[in-house]
Amino acid sequence: MRLLLVEDDNHVAAALSAVLARHGFDVTHARSGEEALQALVPEAEGFGVVLLDLGLPDQDGYEVCGRIRKRTSTPVIMVTARSDVRSRIHGLNLGADDYVVKPYDTGELLARIHAVSRRSVQEEVPGGSGSELRLGPVRIELPTRQVTVNGAVVPLTRKEFDLLALLAQRPGVVFRREQIISEVWRTSWEGTGRTLEVHVASLRSKLRMPALIETVRGVGYRLVAPAP
Repeated sequence: MRLLLVEDDNHVAAALSAVLARHGFDVTHARSGEEALQALVPEAEGFGVVLLDLGLPDQDGYEVCGRIRKRTSTPVIMVTARSDVRSRIHGLNLGADDYVVKPYDTGELLARIHAVSRRSVQEEVPGGSGSELRLGPVRIELPTRQVTVNGAVVPLTRKEFDLLALLAQRPGVVFRREQIISEVWRTSWEGTGRTLEVHVASLRSKLRMPALIETVRGVGYRLVAPAP
C-alpha cells in the first residue's frame, strides 16, 4: 500500500517510515501541507492512506485536512498531541477518518491504518452495489456471508469467510500476516500465526481450489483470481 506521511520533523518521519516500510508500506514523505496537497493531485498515482500530523510549519493541519478531503476520498488519519475531545470532533467533522494522539503505540497505529484502509476498500468493492465479489467461479455475497463455487454453496466458518472476503477485495495484492491477523482476528500476531495457516489450508480444501490462495514466503498471502 502507498502511504503519504505528512510530518515536518525529519527525524520522526525517518523513524516512522522505516517501521512502515518493514510492514510493507511504500511511504512518500511530505514535510508541509503544501507538499502534501501537491502529492495528491488527481493525476498522481493513488495513496491508500494519508497520515497527517497537525503541527505543520506552513498551514494549520485542520485546514490541510479539509483541503485534502475536497481533493480526494483517500482515508486520512490525523496525528497530534492534542488529546481533548473537541479537537478530535473538529478533525472528524473536517473529514478525517481516524485520530491518533501522541505518544502512540506503533501496533495501534498500524491497526488503525489497516482498519481505515479496509473500510475504504469495502466501499469500493467490485460490482457496483458493494454487496458481492465475483472471482471466476467463486461468488462471495457479503450481506448474507454466503460463498458459492460454480453455484454450489460452500459452508465456511465465520473466520474462514472473513479471511476469504479480505483477500478477495484486492486480488493479486499481498496481505502481510500481521495485517490479516489484525483485520480478521482483531488481535496481534503473537501466538496466532498457526491459526492463520490452518484457516488458509481449510479454505483451500473446502473451495477445492488449492491455487486460489498463494503463500508469499516470509510475507503473507494473496488471492490469485481464477479465470472466468
